[in-house]
Amino acid sequence: MATVKKILFWVLVGLVLIQFIPVDKTNVAVKSSVNFVDVKKAPPKIAGLIKSACYDCHSNETVYPKYAYFAPISWSVKSHVNEGREHLNFSVWGTYNKDLKKSMLDQSIQTIQSKAMPLPGYIVYHKGANLSDAERALLVKYFEEIIKSNSY
Repeated sequence: MATVKKILFWVLVGLVLIQFIPVDKTNVAVKSSVNFVDVKKAPPKIAGLIKSACYDCHSNETVYPKYAYFAPISWSVKSHVNEGREHLNFSVWGTYNKDLKKSMLDQSIQTIQSKAMPLPGYIVYHKGANLSDAERALLVKYFEEIIKSNSY
């Protein structure tokens, strides 16, 4: 029993100590001249859907929830945000070339239709990101229209 108490004590000490390992949650300033919803003049409904379901991981406008301030969860959240931004960052949309924009729109359509995005674990804590089938169809249609019009 004493061994279990020692293990629990050191686990607790470890959890307290890892709180001092900082995770940078600073967002880079967003320029409307390159931000997707501004550049595309997205209709309010579309802009709202994209911002509620995508922007926390795919923009420089991440709103970190309270649980993202506690290690080791903070490390996982930051890793997901970094990975999301690597694949698509709506905040810098205007800096991408046409081929990359088309590819990102195609990929977005596929992940929305397959319900791979938003991630199921994200939806659990962010109910606004839980898109209905109608909302998914609306986003897909919007992205398809951009592709068809060649106005990336």
